[in-house]
Amino acid sequence: MRLIKLIIFIFFSVLICNGQEQFVSKTYILSEVQISGENNLSPKSVMTLMGLEIGKKITIPSEDLSKSIKKLWEQNIFADIQISKIEKNEKEIILDIYLKTNPILTKFKFEGIKKSEEDNLREELKFKIGMPISESIIQTSKNKIRSYFIEKGYLNTTCSAYLEEDSLSGDRVKVDFKINKNQRTKIGEIRFSGNNSVKSNKLKKLMKDTREQSVRFLFSSSKLINEKYKLDLNNIINYYHTQGYRDANIKQDSIYMTEDEKLLLEIKIDEGSQYLFGNISWLGNKKYDSKKLSQMLGIKRGDVFDTTLLDERLNMSRNGDDISALYMDDGYLFFQINPIETSVDEKNYIDLEMRINEGKQAIINNVKVQGNTKTNDHVIMREVRSLPGDLFKRSNIIRTQEEFNRLGFFNPETLGVNPVPDPKSGNVDIIYTVEEKPADQIELQGGWGNGMFVGSFGISFSNFSTSGIFDKSTWDPLPTGDGQKIRLRAQSNGTYYQNYSISFEEPWLGGKKANAFSIALWKSIQSFSDENKMQIFGGSIGLGKRLKWPDDYFTIQNSLNIQRYEVTGYEFGVFNFIEGYSNNINLSTSIIRSSIFNPIYPRYGSKFLINIELTPPYSLLNNKDYELLEDSEKYKFLEYKKIKGKGTWFNPIVGDLVLRSHFEFGFLSGYNDILGAPPFQRFYVGGDGLSGYSIDGREIIALRGYENNSLSADGGSPIYTKYNFELRYPISLNPSSTIYALCFAEAGNTWNNLEEFNPFQVKRSMGMGIRIFMPMFGMLGVDFGHGFDNKPGFTEKSGWQTHFTIGQQF
Repeated sequence: MRLIKLIIFIFFSVLICNGQEQFVSKTYILSEVQISGENNLSPKSVMTLMGLEIGKKITIPSEDLSKSIKKLWEQNIFADIQISKIEKNEKEIILDIYLKTNPILTKFKFEGIKKSEEDNLREELKFKIGMPISESIIQTSKNKIRSYFIEKGYLNTTCSAYLEEDSLSGDRVKVDFKINKNQRTKIGEIRFSGNNSVKSNKLKKLMKDTREQSVRFLFSSSKLINEKYKLDLNNIINYYHTQGYRDANIKQDSIYMTEDEKLLLEIKIDEGSQYLFGNISWLGNKKYDSKKLSQMLGIKRGDVFDTTLLDERLNMSRNGDDISALYMDDGYLFFQINPIETSVDEKNYIDLEMRINEGKQAIINNVKVQGNTKTNDHVIMREVRSLPGDLFKRSNIIRTQEEFNRLGFFNPETLGVNPVPDPKSGNVDIIYTVEEKPADQIELQGGWGNGMFVGSFGISFSNFSTSGIFDKSTWDPLPTGDGQKIRLRAQSNGTYYQNYSISFEEPWLGGKKANAFSIALWKSIQSFSDENKMQIFGGSIGLGKRLKWPDDYFTIQNSLNIQRYEVTGYEFGVFNFIEGYSNNINLSTSIIRSSIFNPIYPRYGSKFLINIELTPPYSLLNNKDYELLEDSEKYKFLEYKKIKGKGTWFNPIVGDLVLRSHFEFGFLSGYNDILGAPPFQRFYVGGDGLSGYSIDGREIIALRGYENNSLSADGGSPIYTKYNFELRYPISLNPSSTIYALCFAEAGNTWNNLEEFNPFQVKRSMGMGIRIFMPMFGMLGVDFGHGFDNKPGFTEKSGWQTHFTIGQQF
């Protein structure tokens, strides 16, 4: 028995020794490389790829040789690689390298899908004629194709790939992907369990991109996309955290296919216990006492524990009334606050200690602006509220960005700021980043107003530079960069109506203070024939100024306006003013407060305007008996006082959904009871408000759901009011094409005198519409409004009306 064990031991020992001999490395001199197999490669090119050289030492086997072989595989052109050695003598070796290259792609196509889907897949796969095709590339491509359609809701997609050798060459192939999407798989039901404190309907609303098929979501997708499904599950947990259930988690989620080929999603939730805020203490606060900080925090013992609310009150309040804002508006850029849980009692009250490191106050060192390729530095820097030498204030940084936005030259979605602090010196550099957007407009459009089609052509340069006229480097294609505005416009419907206008505005007259200077000239002609026409010549010169009181959102604008009306056989309204002329010389003052900094799609802010327009009281300065004068004599010099007011608020509702609330009114009267309100400058309410077509100096007020001017007297009305609520939701916020949908409810009316005036006796309407803003063409839109009341003089309700809007916003 011992002899047998000894023999077995010796036998296995010999086998092990022989095996070790086979893998003993040996170093040779490489004397030659031979290439064999199905390829057309030269030994020199293969050696270059592998990093081999004739006459150099090579060890077989070795890690270096393995790396050389790996380099060949990394080329993705070989289907098979085999290497063998031929010993020439004890010192020299010949390598024989067998290579089989992958076939070359000559053509590929898709079967079973639409042309648009083919185009998307070509972009996804990035196939190119002439590229080598391997089994791994084919398999990866099939996986990408299936993933593409699974994301579209086709969970049962199958894909097969067929390779066909090219008849002209055996090393070239055609690839045919045959795709069967099968039926689109939709979510039939989402079923929750374990949600004792939150109703299932609420949880379904939180799943923005994973929705079950129902009438409620008729126009939205009910497909299952795994990545978005995971995000929606995370939304559910985040909501639980805001309700105090900080231990909430998805215990299990399962997906089943029902008998009717729809998906059933079962989601099991473990809510855990609800937690509440306990006692909150402060540590490290020297600048402000704990009582003040607790009042600003606004969280009391017993409130639901909500980490999102806590973060907002500490760092991220939209209104800028958080704890960080308090410190950073007083220069404490290096301020830090960390809420630390100190205890959790048996009733789930969580005590917090707010540990504060105030740091020292930071002074602004340098201010830079990057990205302004057209707008001159001084135009941007004069809007900066955070200047070198000032104490750092976060509110000034935010206000500066708002002012940049108000200029209208930059993309509001990409405005940025980068504070670069130096804790050692206590200084900070502020770097603002902007992205120029097209600011000039070419207007070539048409619209229907007052019963006729009116065509318009206009050019608007919103960032002009008169100082750059003689500097060719500022021309792009005209001199730009100083923020000046020039507008030229012409309108006509042919022979009856023509209007020409030109205006210029300098927002910083003199360049040192925000004093705006403007000048405008215009001419309007309405003519049935040479014997029946009215011409209006006008001009204005204005000065505006930014105010610091009551706050620096206020501006005041003053202008001197002159208009001359020349009437020849032209009848309008109830006035017997058929022949003659009338002069209108008035002073206009507007006080405006605006905190709206994105004029295209505001999400928040407000704007208020009060305007007073006065002419000299001629009738009180002469001894004329106006009762004996004809209308053409009475109104040779118009006299009136005109007051207008407007107010607009923008409030975010959820996400990008915005509520616009608006009111306005107008009041026109004379100084003399005999003259009353003049025949010009009256209000016309109703319709699309196409202000581009304005005869006899009238002011056209939109009220959708009613025909144009249908809510005013024949000659216009001296009093009007209007109220509006509008919900807006963006479809695209791209600066080159901003699109949003809206629905509205509005009301308004006109009156002939104060005795009739009743702000609650209004004409009501509701409807919906869409707006498209393109920098080169301005605002375009269409509205469908339903008027609920009758027009004056009619018994039937106004009903549905379609309104087209051009170059204006309601």
